[in-house]
Amino acid sequence: MDEVNCRRLTGATAIVTGAAHGIGVAYARRLAGEGARLVVADLDGDAAEKVAASLREEGREAIAVQADIADEASVGRLATAALDAFGTITVLVNNAAMFSVVPMSRASFDAIEPAEWDRLMEVNVKGPWLTTRAVAPAMRERGYGKIVNISSGTALKGSATRIHYVTAKAAILGFTRTLARELGGDGITVNCVAPGSTLSEENPDEATVSRRAERLGDRALKRVQMPADLVGAVAFLASPDSDFVTGQTLVVDGGSVMH
Repeated sequence: MDEVNCRRLTGATAIVTGAAHGIGVAYARRLAGEGARLVVADLDGDAAEKVAASLREEGREAIAVQADIADEASVGRLATAALDAFGTITVLVNNAAMFSVVPMSRASFDAIEPAEWDRLMEVNVKGPWLTTRAVAPAMRERGYGKIVNISSGTALKGSATRIHYVTAKAAILGFTRTLARELGGDGITVNCVAPGSTLSEENPDEATVSRRAERLGDRALKRVQMPADLVGAVAFLASPDSDFVTGQTLVVDGGSVMH
C-alpha cells in the first residue's frame, strides 16, 4: 500500500456490517489499517467481538456490536453504540447479506420457497436501507459521510439458480444511485462495489473451491478472486480520495463484466 495513503481514514469512524466473517473481516481490517476506528457489526455477536479484540490487540480502536440489520430497533442501537464510543460516524459499509454464512438456497426460480424469498429481501435490501437510515442523521450533522454498498457482479449479468439473491443485489444498484441523489446535498457520497465470485468462505471444502475456479472462464484475469482483491476498492470509496465520486458502481471481478 502506498505510504502516502496508508492513513487516509485517521480520525474516521467506520461501521462495517457483516464484519465477523468472510469478506467483511477483510473490509474491517483494511479500514482499521488505514486509521479508522472500527465498529464491527454482525448478527454473530461473539464472532464480532473476536474480530474487534484482534484489532485492539494490534493497537486499533474497535468495538463489536451484535446487530440484526433487518430489525429497525437493532440498527438504531448500532448507530447509538457507534456514537457513544467514538462520537461520530464517518463511513458505513453495507456488507451484511444472506449468502453463505446465513445461507440461501441455490435452486431454480420456481423451487424457492416464498418465505425464503421474503427473508432474503428483508436482509439484503431492507437491511441496508434501515442501516443507512439509522446512521444518516449523524453524517448529515457533520455535512460529510461515506456510504459504500456491496452489490454483486451477478446483478450485471445474471446467474442461474439464485434469482432471489441476484434480484436483491440488482436492487442495491438502484438504491445506490437514488441515495446518492438524495444525500449529495448533505456532503455524503454513496457508491457501490460489485464483487465477482470470491473465495470468501472460511475453511472452504473442495466443492466450494471447485465452484469458484469454474468462474475463471469469462475472466480476463485467470485466477480465483480473494477477499484481498476487494478491500482496496472499498477503502478508496470510504476515503477522501473519492470525495467527488458518488452514485457509481465499481466492478471488481477480474474483468468478467466490463462496462
